Amino acid sequence: MERFFATCPRGLEAPLVEELTAVGAKQTEAVAGGVSFSGNGETCYRANLWSRFATRILWRVAHSPYLREEDIYRMAHDVPWHEHFTVRRTLRVHMTAIRCPLKSLDFITLRIKDAICDRFRAETSERPSVDTAEPNVRIHAFLSDREATLYLDTSGEPLYKRGFKYASVEAPLKENLAAGILHLAGWQPGTPLLDPMCGSGTFLLEAALMAHDIAPGLVRKFGFFRLANFDAALWQKLLTEAEGRRLPATLQPIFGSDISQDQVERARQNLAAAGMHESVQLECADLLQRNPPAAAGVLVANPPYGVRLEEAEWLAAFYPRLGDALKQRFAGWRCYFISADPQMPKLIGLKASKRTPLFNGALECRLLEYRMVSGQMRGKT
Repeated sequence: MERFFATCPRGLEAPLVEELTAVGAKQTEAVAGGVSFSGNGETCYRANLWSRFATRILWRVAHSPYLREEDIYRMAHDVPWHEHFTVRRTLRVHMTAIRCPLKSLDFITLRIKDAICDRFRAETSERPSVDTAEPNVRIHAFLSDREATLYLDTSGEPLYKRGFKYASVEAPLKENLAAGILHLAGWQPGTPLLDPMCGSGTFLLEAALMAHDIAPGLVRKFGFFRLANFDAALWQKLLTEAEGRRLPATLQPIFGSDISQDQVERARQNLAAAGMHESVQLECADLLQRNPPAAAGVLVANPPYGVRLEEAEWLAAFYPRLGDALKQRFAGWRCYFISADPQMPKLIGLKASKRTPLFNGALECRLLEYRMVSGQMRGKT
């Protein structure tokens, strides 16, 4: 059994444990920003293929205590890199550290790269090239205050890059965070879902993939394709299995709208690229004016954040009107908003039944839940 680490947006660790267990992971342990687990090659492949919440699946190849830079160099040099990938592959070393007492992380990164190249030279009389833009192989180093760990990245591009979308908007929500929010909202396929500020359609596409049991990694490439132990026959078996689970595209109770026709068109393009354009119902509409598409359901939205002063002023006026619209029109709905704006829960005028901390990249957010009931009274949050 090998040890792996799955990274994820902070706040999604518990759902990720459930997901990894479902694909065969053992000895799962959640920490801030990810989950460590044990498994074999098939577990690794399944995690990459099926995880909706992970960002990367990292394979641990070295772990030891350290006191100085040369301890880390020796640990890296001891790894038989030539057995993991060929000298013709380009590489890049990524560094993450928490409470590391050493002075320069850049210098440690360089020493790890030197150790890899020196080991290759000793074994093959050649050294691999470094490519910081689009490397064939990514090596991740993690340093705590006392221990160093090296990983081979089996994912390549981040797993939130599903390979379906091509029309994006400014500051989009990452696909794995969107999938995690749907999970935290308790949404299940068959339940009416509305994103009334849909932008490029990330929530809608993730919901459609779930509704049709489509593996999120079904059409993309992975980093493990370039590793020496890649088992093409096993991978083909898993792909065939995933294709067999895929349900034909059918109309779902998934609804999206946006006040911008351009945004609606972007969402339509992204859904079409995934073959889901006939599964989701889209329209151009103002959230403050539109009616719900069903008597009850789940509403999810990622409102704009007030970065500039004029935006903050507009949002301060928008939030109370949003609260009124939800109260007047959306009785019977559970409404969820992901927001980094501390003013939103204060100004919307409705009492949040739950606030879940989440991170959208480095941005600390809250997932706010509002359960709308008939005749709901406005109240302080």
